[in-house]
Amino acid sequence: MSFNIEEILKRKGFYFTVKGDNVAVDNCASILKAKQTDLTFCYYQDDKAVEYISKSDAGAILCNVSVENRVNAKPGQQLYFTSNPRLAFVEILTVVTAGHRVEATISPFSFLDPSSKVGDSCSIGEFSVIGKNCVIGKNCVIGKKVSLNNCIIGDNCNIQSGTTIGEDGFAYERTDSNNLIHFPHLGKVIIEDFVDIGANCSIARGSLSDTIIETGTKLDAMVHIAHNVSIGKDSELTAGAIVGGSTIIGKSVWLGLNSTLKDNIRIGDNVIVGAGAMVISNIPNGDIVAGVPAKSIKHKVNTNMKFLMAGQTNDFTESKNNNG
Repeated sequence: MSFNIEEILKRKGFYFTVKGDNVAVDNCASILKAKQTDLTFCYYQDDKAVEYISKSDAGAILCNVSVENRVNAKPGQQLYFTSNPRLAFVEILTVVTAGHRVEATISPFSFLDPSSKVGDSCSIGEFSVIGKNCVIGKNCVIGKKVSLNNCIIGDNCNIQSGTTIGEDGFAYERTDSNNLIHFPHLGKVIIEDFVDIGANCSIARGSLSDTIIETGTKLDAMVHIAHNVSIGKDSELTAGAIVGGSTIIGKSVWLGLNSTLKDNIRIGDNVIVGAGAMVISNIPNGDIVAGVPAKSIKHKVNTNMKFLMAGQTNDFTESKNNNG
């Protein structure tokens, strides 16, 4: 079935303009591999955008409005210009794949502790363990070999295979004889709605307070969250990121690949942390940091560099208006 691109963009509130022929597309591909029946997008805003769009054989391309006067559609091609083509592409793809979700099932090879509660329309994969003191909301997908304990999970969350949530964190005290005694953990992990957690992540329960991940936040594979951490709404933590105990992260934060945040620091809202950075002190709202130790590079970063670092637009927002 062909995608009704214009109808979806209007329904989602995008302002856009169009050039070229009316083309039927029913598949998606990357811009340089796309064919006549494919939809694709180009997020660049400069000469690179002109180059990629000119080379593409895609039937329909979502382009940045900044290049509207620099490119033209080929015969049998349609170009859509909007302020955030990548977001528009994701919205279209979400609509056209909405019916592909796997039917909710709880594997007979999983284990649910009698004290746990699982909401409606949840899927739980083989050999996953839902342990004591767990509450799982509605429409959640729990992968294979997931271990959950001492946690509250909201609605519409996705936890991929191999992840462990709710075990004790790393906390010890030395005795007078130099032996180590484990600090008992009494807190929980609270995961709010629409949170995605990638494969093989580790999220420790709080020691005395709770570990909290707020609504809409996304964790890539192999992310480690220590005890008592709080992560704000709509943040993104990419693969290998490590967050030390009791650190507070604001909303709409991006942590790059293999970045590390030490314990007991504060990261403001709308912060970008570059790949491999070691953050050892507080970061104010809107800053961009990189390096070891991490330092501000905000004054050196242009729009395209920011997108490549974090997939973010200039002001971390998308202006949506009704198409007139």
